[in-house]
Amino acid sequence: MWLIIRILRIFPPETAHKISLVLLSFIHKLGLLSIFKNKKESEAIEFLGLKFKNTLGTAAGLDKNGDYIDCLGALGFGFLEVGTITPKAQAGNEKPRVFRLNKDKGVINRLGFNNKGIDHLVTNLKQHKYDGIIGVNIGANKNSHGKERIEDYTECIRKVYKYADYITVNISSPNTKNLRNLQSSKNIDELFKALEDEIHTYKIGKPIFIKVSPDEKSDTIKYIINKVQTSEITGIIATNTTTDKSALKDEKYWNYEGGLSGEPLREKSNNLISEIRRVSKEIPLIGVGGVMSQKDYKEKLDLGANLVQIYTGFIVEGPGLIHRIINN
Repeated sequence: MWLIIRILRIFPPETAHKISLVLLSFIHKLGLLSIFKNKKESEAIEFLGLKFKNTLGTAAGLDKNGDYIDCLGALGFGFLEVGTITPKAQAGNEKPRVFRLNKDKGVINRLGFNNKGIDHLVTNLKQHKYDGIIGVNIGANKNSHGKERIEDYTECIRKVYKYADYITVNISSPNTKNLRNLQSSKNIDELFKALEDEIHTYKIGKPIFIKVSPDEKSDTIKYIINKVQTSEITGIIATNTTTDKSALKDEKYWNYEGGLSGEPLREKSNNLISEIRRVSKEIPLIGVGGVMSQKDYKEKLDLGANLVQIYTGFIVEGPGLIHRIINN
């Protein structure tokens, strides 16, 4: 496996990502993914009325369009989150837009919600054979503005809620201009009202999470926590990528635009998880950001996350990391 990972690093990061998933899908169709499957049953948990095979899942971005649900599910994840998906298909930002940070074990991306659109994803959700929990991460189109952005979220919810086990509302990506403004108190109020209208109209009983940025001020986070606790929104996912590059060892990337993930994100993610738990012991919380080892995974659980997600660590270390985390 390490040989394959080393070969893939010859290619640009975005190309390597695509090749990896295609290769994984091919191996799955040959019935050979059992070499990565856990040798012992992981401990299932019940959370929010859903039965998770274990507490480790994929973060949004790994499989944006739900094209690889079955092969990723075969690796032993406790749940999958697909997306971020938008109402209309879009190409995302200009390339190059993904950068490996080898010295820092991190990635900078400025993808910009490149995806095939909500209808494509729904088709895949109707056809997959994976028997685990699937969450859908939804976003707004790049060319939507003002209230159109909120309408993008409600359109996605209407189309996907029947096929998703839970839904994540992504208002914290740094790669769609002004999207993070939705985390302000005025915009959060409008967004939550629109989401609750959808919940009531369509009698949606699925959990709905808000994914937050690690770069927001404490007052903003506290406001969001209070809104979640006093609304029909279920919980929080902490965190998205950070725009803060100050912790990087490689000075070359200090001024690169985009969101930073991987090892340099760990501390900021953990700090926010701790902050959320200081404010509320009960709010449902999924931790993500900087999980590069079993130690990192356990740390997020110890800080109070109910579930943990991984993306960059999986890309850097390969499928073997999932096996090591779950089986130890």
